[in-house]
Amino acid sequence: MLLGACSAWSLITAGAHDGRPEGVLLAVLAVAAGWAAGRIGGALLPVGAPGAAAVAGLVLVATTPGLAASPQISAPLGHTGATSAVLTLSAGAACCAAWAAGTPAVRLALRLLAAGTAVTAAAVGSVAGAVGCTTVLLASLAAGRMRHRGLGVAGLAVATAAVTGTVWAIAAGVLPTGPAAALEGPLTPHRVLLWRDALGLAGDDAVLGVGPGRFGDLSQAAAQALPPDAKPHSASLQQAAEQGVVGVALLAAVFGWVLFALWRSRRPTALVLTAGATLTALAAIASVSNALSFTAVSVGAGLVAGVATARPLAEETPRTPPAVPARGGRLVR
Repeated sequence: MLLGACSAWSLITAGAHDGRPEGVLLAVLAVAAGWAAGRIGGALLPVGAPGAAAVAGLVLVATTPGLAASPQISAPLGHTGATSAVLTLSAGAACCAAWAAGTPAVRLALRLLAAGTAVTAAAVGSVAGAVGCTTVLLASLAAGRMRHRGLGVAGLAVATAAVTGTVWAIAAGVLPTGPAAALEGPLTPHRVLLWRDALGLAGDDAVLGVGPGRFGDLSQAAAQALPPDAKPHSASLQQAAEQGVVGVALLAAVFGWVLFALWRSRRPTALVLTAGATLTALAAIASVSNALSFTAVSVGAGLVAGVATARPLAEETPRTPPAVPARGGRLVR
């Protein structure tokens, strides 16, 4: 229902301002497809499906010069947020597969795969990817010691809100001078200008926004970039600028529902919290980049969430038929 609402609202805002909703619709379809694949794969192959996804992410980064970016056919991957996101999702999938494995040797091999993903991120020059992979691996190891997932899920929600709030504070210029200068350096002044343009466009029409895909047409900072940059490099600020507060609320609701589904999942707590940490790291990356504009990232996010909420068939045991009385006072089954 939430994904359907996201699609419907993108069409409404596009109709109001002559926007281009194709990118949003493709992203929604990619998340739904990844979710379905994760649910099916997690049920049939709880170790093999996420393990194969982790390897696929590594192969994609190592061999493909570009990933499909909606609505374009292809766009250079480079050392952008998409690289960091794919590698982080790969590390998370490997850690989820490790917690689903039944033998220590397989579990160790999958964790080494996650560690190798972090090394790969550093090798290709993706600092954010290396940090994301390492964070997911450490969080996965710590998740093995937690017995109550509610506190962990709540912590992930608070961490996501803190990152998003910091990005909005930078865009609004309300941070103190010292912290603001320390953060704006690594983020680059151009990205901060894009965020401020996005916040300004959101203020022009707080309800409907300027329409999907129209940020690049109206942002002065985007037009001055070489080549022109059509994205504000922040998922929440892009939603605010192009689809208003309703779009932001829908994006937050989708993430909140995923956390709720993880909390209610029947999978082991360590696996659930590992998936939650992976998606939280992805949310942090998407808060400062255009990672969610890439179809492969949307599919990977849905797949990790689907695997963590699937119900593996191996856990289902046939019910024992009830005992019935027999002659001689004995019970037979």
